[in-house]
Amino acid sequence: MGVSESAEPIAIETPDAERGPAQGASTDPFGLDVEIRDLVAPAFRFLHDRYWRVEVTGAQHVPVEGPVLLVANHSGALPFDGAMIVTAVDVLRRRVVRFLYDRFVEAVSPLDAFYRKVGGVTACRENAQELLRMGEAVLLFPEGISGVAKPFSERYRLRPFSPGFARLAMQFDVPVVPAAVVGAEEIYPLVGRAEGVGKALGIPYLPITPFFPLLGLLGALPLPTKWFIRFGPPVRLAAGSAQGDYLQARNDAVVVRRRLQGMVTRLKNRRRSVFFG
Repeated sequence: MGVSESAEPIAIETPDAERGPAQGASTDPFGLDVEIRDLVAPAFRFLHDRYWRVEVTGAQHVPVEGPVLLVANHSGALPFDGAMIVTAVDVLRRRVVRFLYDRFVEAVSPLDAFYRKVGGVTACRENAQELLRMGEAVLLFPEGISGVAKPFSERYRLRPFSPGFARLAMQFDVPVVPAAVVGAEEIYPLVGRAEGVGKALGIPYLPITPFFPLLGLLGALPLPTKWFIRFGPPVRLAAGSAQGDYLQARNDAVVVRRRLQGMVTRLKNRRRSVFFG
């Protein structure tokens, strides 16, 4: 299933490729606003280049056009990992990535509107199917909320994957590109979760870190850790029978999770320190 990954990181140069299909679209069924996206892009580029100093390898594995699923480990209490993956692909492949976000965000209207304008889409099978039909690159996190909610003591240990992405890959015969992220686990060292307060605010939980809420808004600032993102070789999942699709997808999800866990572990073991790489 798929090809084996090289043990050594690959140096990447920015190609002179055109942006993917979403960039030139005048209208978008999910609300992408290219002008708003371009307006906020410098802020995310600052976080990528200067604040977290993200070092990216393997970007050539992300196709510059055509439908593809980007499957990543989830961490960091807040979804900055998704923002950095989107930024890395935009910079190195000149391609817009559509990311799926959890339904609870719909209850926070300003955040929901912002996510949509910068390329986000509410996570559900029908929306993911439509994005792939549109030829988009779709980023998802099969660990779901449990990925960002795990305690600091369990950082970089991937939670079980939902098989939904594997079913999509088989249905549309699209490649799955694993994306390993290291550095995000330490931006908010999670020591607890205030689930009652979170539900009152319309979110699954309120993260408790050594600095938040003790230091108020100052404690909400993410720490300037050193990040690494590694894109692995595409994985192709063979389509199964109608009766066996779910079982096959579940097995394939386990295989992809193991591959991604290996990538994350290797990246983590290579870094010299949390803040300086």
